[in-house]
Amino acid sequence: MPNDTIDTSALGAPGRLHPELATELVRIVGQEHVFAEAADKLRYEIGARYGEGKAGFVVRPSSAAEIGEVLALCLRTGTPLIAQGANTGLVAASTPNETGLQVVMSLERLRGDVIVDRANRTATVGAGVTLQDLNEKLAADNLCFPIDLGANPSVGGMIATNTGGSRLVRYGDVRHNLLGLEVVLADPPGQVLDLMTGLRKNNTGYDLKQLFVGTGGAGGIITRAVLQVHPLPRQTATALIVPTGQDAILDLLIALEGEFGDFLTAYEGISKTCIEAVLDHMPSVSNPFAPEPIPDYMLLVELSATASRETLGMDLQEALNGFLEQHFDVLVANALLDGGPDLWKIRHSISESIRHQGKLIAFDIAVPRSAMVAFRAEAIAMMDARFPFLRLYDFGHWADGGCHFNIVWPKEAEQKPDDATIESLRIAIYDLVVRSYGGSFSAEHGVGPYNERFYHRYTADTVQEFAGRVQSAIDPKHVLGQVWFGPER
Repeated sequence: MPNDTIDTSALGAPGRLHPELATELVRIVGQEHVFAEAADKLRYEIGARYGEGKAGFVVRPSSAAEIGEVLALCLRTGTPLIAQGANTGLVAASTPNETGLQVVMSLERLRGDVIVDRANRTATVGAGVTLQDLNEKLAADNLCFPIDLGANPSVGGMIATNTGGSRLVRYGDVRHNLLGLEVVLADPPGQVLDLMTGLRKNNTGYDLKQLFVGTGGAGGIITRAVLQVHPLPRQTATALIVPTGQDAILDLLIALEGEFGDFLTAYEGISKTCIEAVLDHMPSVSNPFAPEPIPDYMLLVELSATASRETLGMDLQEALNGFLEQHFDVLVANALLDGGPDLWKIRHSISESIRHQGKLIAFDIAVPRSAMVAFRAEAIAMMDARFPFLRLYDFGHWADGGCHFNIVWPKEAEQKPDDATIESLRIAIYDLVVRSYGGSFSAEHGVGPYNERFYHRYTADTVQEFAGRVQSAIDPKHVLGQVWFGPER
């Protein structure tokens, strides 16, 4: 649209936004891709679980060049900018605050073609492509990007948060599968940093792309990536296993790794309360152990192989069944075999189901997996002593030491939720995780406004100082990202 025909009358200038901002945003991306009305902005202002605010404008560029112009404009006018992918994050890193003075830059139009190099086993993809769309495209070549999640994030968002998921033990997180990156920099404003290589071996100095992995959009806006992709499994085997006790869980994991090696793709712990929540929220799901009661704790195990039964000379499900028989009564008290998709449906329904049980107080934590049993026992004992009215719904990735240690303040509890008690609980859990067990307060959700205070509480002063120097070097005006990784100010 020519500049002299641009209609900015509907865009206004909410709050104290620069008076030229609306006109310039429209000039860069077109009127239809700049939102100022409340109804149009709403879905960009509310996070998946946390984070809700007011955007001054929402702008939807379609290229690195447009992103560069918008970024330079925001720097010139002193306007804070938030890059947003699919907005599925859980730490409020991609949602605006309440001021109405921030511009939300949605990257959903950065789709373009997914370029698959079958021989190199890579995919070149725009930051706005979703995980589901990527895997649908890859399936035509019998490939996949095996980050297994309950959400459908964008590629750029997965890189910015370094997403893990249920199959990390086999495939690693996003960082381990990222080969190349294109980033629009804050300094110089709008400059494109081209790190788009499909090389697995490239030992030529600093691996600069890692500066933008897991840092929540600080320093640069991810626009494209080269991803390592993997062959689709040709056979899988699953079982829902009841261990003989908590002490058997790690012994069983070690035995499975010793027997099956890289065939082990998932080892997920699930507590009884989680299954009860799914049954309560989803009437179509029945107790998988019926007519027996639900056990106190269970493990969802998956093996997979890219070789066929004939080539491998082994049927994975038969091999898993035989393994469990060998360890029956020693490590295994009960097992449901060959559950396949139905068992994973239960697993992926947990997060949504427990939200309906009361006020959710979520913890995304990790400890060395050798400490998981001890941590869980000590955390439960602490809760029983200090917060007996709360209920634990824990599940997660025992094979990589991760756990969604989710706690619910039940609707029926006589004492009603209050901020002081919740903060006291958070400090108690995180102190136990980080200071007693050498763990992480954020295993895979990243750091955002929701949990930034814990970054400053638990991260060593020397680490914060160095991180702040790096962040200031690549973004001197701190225009990108919502977290300051330097010492608390």
